[in-house]
Amino acid sequence: MPPGALLALGLAAFGSAFAMRLTDPLLPRLAQEFSVSLAQAAQVVTVFSMAYGLAQLLFGPLGDRFGKFRVIGWAAMACALASVACALAPGHAELVGARLVAGIAAAAIIPLSMAFIGDMVAYADRQPVLARFLVGQILGMSSGVVVGGLAADHLGWRLPFWGLAAWFVAIALTMQRVGRRVPRPSGTPAAGNPVRRMAGEFAKVLSVPWARVVLATVFLEGACIFGAFAFIAVHLHAVFHLPLAAAGATLMAFGAGGILFAFGARPLVARMGETRLAAWGGAIVALALLGIAWAPAWWLAVPGCLAAGLGFYMLHNTLQTNATQMAPERRGAAVSSFACCFFLGQAIGVWLAGLSVAEHGTRPLMVAGALGTLAVGAAFGRLRARQSARAVAAAA
Repeated sequence: MPPGALLALGLAAFGSAFAMRLTDPLLPRLAQEFSVSLAQAAQVVTVFSMAYGLAQLLFGPLGDRFGKFRVIGWAAMACALASVACALAPGHAELVGARLVAGIAAAAIIPLSMAFIGDMVAYADRQPVLARFLVGQILGMSSGVVVGGLAADHLGWRLPFWGLAAWFVAIALTMQRVGRRVPRPSGTPAAGNPVRRMAGEFAKVLSVPWARVVLATVFLEGACIFGAFAFIAVHLHAVFHLPLAAAGATLMAFGAGGILFAFGARPLVARMGETRLAAWGGAIVALALLGIAWAPAWWLAVPGCLAAGLGFYMLHNTLQTNATQMAPERRGAAVSSFACCFFLGQAIGVWLAGLSVAEHGTRPLMVAGALGTLAVGAAFGRLRARQSARAVAAAA
């Protein structure tokens, strides 16, 4: 991998994740600023997430065709312009439109970065490298929530968008400099209908049996884990009467668990292998959810979230590594399909969880999420072991 490329990608991922979570704590301030309801203010979150998920299908084939590193650099500059538009938005509708554009632009960064790492790093060394790359994403999500909260109370809601614009400009310039040492894809873009070409790329990805396994698994993972975790703050508030701000802050321990995995990924991968890493990751998440659901004191949710973050990244990083190899000749489209399934699973999981909580409360939801995650991790571990055995037998 060219010198500085992994750092540049990690910093770009930080900005993408920061932009995704920045507006979460700003919603009450935006509702007051623009004289709209809280539900209307939440559109700045919804449109970003929807655009982010659906735009994955666009950038995968573009990265394969024009060069992944190059497209990420263009996306960083587009993110800078979208952040400026957010900072200058005179009204709620304009801010929603700017966030829509920001979601589309940010969608290119993390999946194409993973695909680029897959191009540059041998499979045997790929999982620890992907784990180090994830540090930027994890820190970005945590920092976005913290800075958004500070901005809501003290800094003014526009200031973080100016800072984010400056960050992305610096990233775009850095990637342009580093990109001079990155080889460009050979050949020229093919003629014809671009939509039909993209559909053909994704159809070829889905024609690979192992790709279908990985995509189905990450969809179920997103639904089970994030369907439950979306309501942990609500659970702590309802059961222990913890203020929502403090309840939400406990979820930062989830990111700390991810950091713990990132720095211990190499020995964990070497000792456990993909099969046990996936199975144990699902088991740890399940135990953490059950522990949080039946904890006798609210503060026990903090180590529970820490353990859940560790378990989630044990499972998810294994899935990410497989996603980078499930269709190597069209890696950009493959990883983008992976990201799209993950975000679609989250959206459906949270929707179903909301229906469940309204009828049955939070504890049954977390039990269901725990059992689902346990089954997903164990099933993928078994399937991965069988696939490895078949590959060894074919090579013999």
